[in-house]
Amino acid sequence: MIRFIALWAATALPVPAEPVFEDMSAHLPPHSYVGGWEHFVGGGVAVFDCNDDGLPDIFAAGGTMPPLLLENTGEFTFRQVDLFAVTGVTGGYPLDVDNDGIMDLFVLRVGVNLMLRGTGACQFEDATALWGLPPHDAWTTAFSAWWHPDADRPTMAIGNYVDRNDSDGPFEACDGNLVLNPVADGYEAQALAPGFCPLSMLAAYDLRGKLALRISNDRHYYISGGSEQMWDIAAERFLGVDDGWPQLSLWGMGIASRDLDGDGRDEVMLTSMGDQVLQIAGPDGFYRNAPYAIGTYAQRPHVGDDGRPSTGWHAEFGDIDNDGRADLFIAKGNVDQMPGMAMEDPNNLLHQQPDGRFKETAATAGVATTARSRGAALADFDGDGRLDLLVSNRRAPLEIYRNITPGTENWLRIALFQQGPNRNAIGARISVETPAGKQTAQTYVGGGHAGGQALPLHFGLGAAARARVTVVWPDGATQTETLDAGGTHVIAKSP
Repeated sequence: MIRFIALWAATALPVPAEPVFEDMSAHLPPHSYVGGWEHFVGGGVAVFDCNDDGLPDIFAAGGTMPPLLLENTGEFTFRQVDLFAVTGVTGGYPLDVDNDGIMDLFVLRVGVNLMLRGTGACQFEDATALWGLPPHDAWTTAFSAWWHPDADRPTMAIGNYVDRNDSDGPFEACDGNLVLNPVADGYEAQALAPGFCPLSMLAAYDLRGKLALRISNDRHYYISGGSEQMWDIAAERFLGVDDGWPQLSLWGMGIASRDLDGDGRDEVMLTSMGDQVLQIAGPDGFYRNAPYAIGTYAQRPHVGDDGRPSTGWHAEFGDIDNDGRADLFIAKGNVDQMPGMAMEDPNNLLHQQPDGRFKETAATAGVATTARSRGAALADFDGDGRLDLLVSNRRAPLEIYRNITPGTENWLRIALFQQGPNRNAIGARISVETPAGKQTAQTYVGGGHAGGQALPLHFGLGAAARARVTVVWPDGATQTETLDAGGTHVIAKSP
């Protein structure tokens, strides 16, 4: 059994301090994710450092309004940056496509997607044609990317929702997905079929230790005959039961991936309408749904008197109090006016306890808002070593919260660098060891709901003043460093 099951039998475990956040939303300009049925989904945020000052900056989708780009000027102050007037944006993911050390941005749209090339100082230019992105007019709601060995640019997966041109739709009218492969003069589109209306994709190492693309699909539109999907990237085939991939059908919205027991294999959180499903990495190489008592199902509102099922969107693991245990935030909100689902649907902040179970703390932490939330990010916006919270809402203002949890412990952050293509080492695996135990995390692009991060990986260390850090680089080379707590460390790959 893994740690968060075995420790339930332990006694005399310390009681951690509960998270506390301060609402700093008044520091943001007015911005909401708005629009009709094509914007019932989406509303993601991308968080990355676009001016190389060490502070996370913000890109937020706007739907039928233009997106928002905010430069972080410190102490929870932000400067709005002129970006572009395009609308129909559902989300965005940062990645360094051209390996120049400046983050670029893949912009998901209802319409033709965009590639924005970062030119520094939070400025961008449209490089969609320059980089040879095939023009494909669809309703894009999911994205992930990875680097093949020796490739000079990333391979990208595009998840398209309902085919808007299908006169028999929207039900049973899921559009086709694409893999964009780099070729000499740009990118070449490869069909990834069948498609079952994806709302999240994530390329990461699975329980076999192989790179695979997980696709979370919305049963609301595929209705029957579909399921969650896992596509083996090297073999270019979908996995089945014989591969340790049992069929699972749900109203899939978002994906969060994190190793919760230090065994080097990620557990995976799947959000949906109804239960939020945590899949445990079993020792036999199969995923299993976590027991209900672990506290992550979050199937109904935890405050208020609305007893209807919840709707989960973006999910993200992060160590809120730096105790060395990953906590979990889930953005919640009705699709629009679905009468069978909760309308007052507070977000979840699930605080991992010493025995491995999760305790709901959003209300006492001050982040249990009931707007129709969509995207989110856990990131240290003020540089104090504590993960803060950003939440994007449909038809309600963007929210940001400062983490003021008392008694937070030690921490460090790790950024990776290697020469040549894939300079940020997407596909690397990092382990952090202290006397209290071992944590592991992967570097990836994708997951969440319509948005993600490109920031140094954050690890809580508990009482430890230093940690032994091991990096398994994308090519399999291993490198170990001993690092002090309390800062961001750049680990450059040894020659």
